[in-house]
Amino acid sequence: MQSRTFALHLAMTPGIGGRSVTRILTRNGLLGRSPEDFLKLSQESMREEYRLTAKAAANLIRRSIGETEAIEKRLAGLGVTMVTSADAHYPSRIEQMDPDPPGVLFLYGNTKLLEAATFCVLSSRGSFPADLDSIEKLTEEGVLSGGILVAGHDTPEYQRSAVVPLRWGSPRILCLDRGLFKVLGEDLKDEAFRAARLWRYQFDPATDLAISPFRPDADFVGINNKIRDRLVGCLSTRLVFIRIGEGGNMDRLAKLALKSGRKVAVSDVSLGYRHYRDLGAEVF
Repeated sequence: MQSRTFALHLAMTPGIGGRSVTRILTRNGLLGRSPEDFLKLSQESMREEYRLTAKAAANLIRRSIGETEAIEKRLAGLGVTMVTSADAHYPSRIEQMDPDPPGVLFLYGNTKLLEAATFCVLSSRGSFPADLDSIEKLTEEGVLSGGILVAGHDTPEYQRSAVVPLRWGSPRILCLDRGLFKVLGEDLKDEAFRAARLWRYQFDPATDLAISPFRPDADFVGINNKIRDRLVGCLSTRLVFIRIGEGGNMDRLAKLALKSGRKVAVSDVSLGYRHYRDLGAEVF
């Protein structure tokens, strides 16, 4: 079995998350254990040696290689690639900032954007109309300065930002909180949200890049938004925050970015902006 097929086989197995995929690949490499030998292990051995849950090990033993080969063929035909954190070409910006990076990423589109000068404009959920206006204005300034926007797709704050590059024909990186098929459709041709379709009817993989740390057919669950927000921040060389809710995702992300040495700017509409300034953020 090819190593990429095996990695996909692991990633597509319910109950096996990205960290487990990386752990299995790394341990197999250290032991010189082939995919075939690993799959011959008993459920007990998988649990003891690789710290898999009983359910995950059972799912893995039951899962057919034929299922994986079918999805691999489908993804390859659509132009989707998969990268694990055990791979040399895993995006270095993520590892530089996140101490617990996603173990698996599914990439669709213009992967050259991962090397570009990127930025994001972020604000906590429930932002005021004036905050949304600021998001749009600052995103436009960043795009017109040649920056590549990194954004999500399914909150008012992210959508207000993600639609701006479409007006100027600029590329975007969209980080998803569910699988590629759930957002872009079964043929990966849909734009990610309704407002974007006013500017472009179909997602353009020659221009944009969509990234998901979840299986292509996975739906949203509660923790996904935190993973998506961290992915957006980690892929951005400059992070701009409008409103930061104390103790929320944006607060944790701003502190993580500052700790890693990223360029961070925080608006003075955030009540705690002085704290971020003391940590090294620019205040505007």
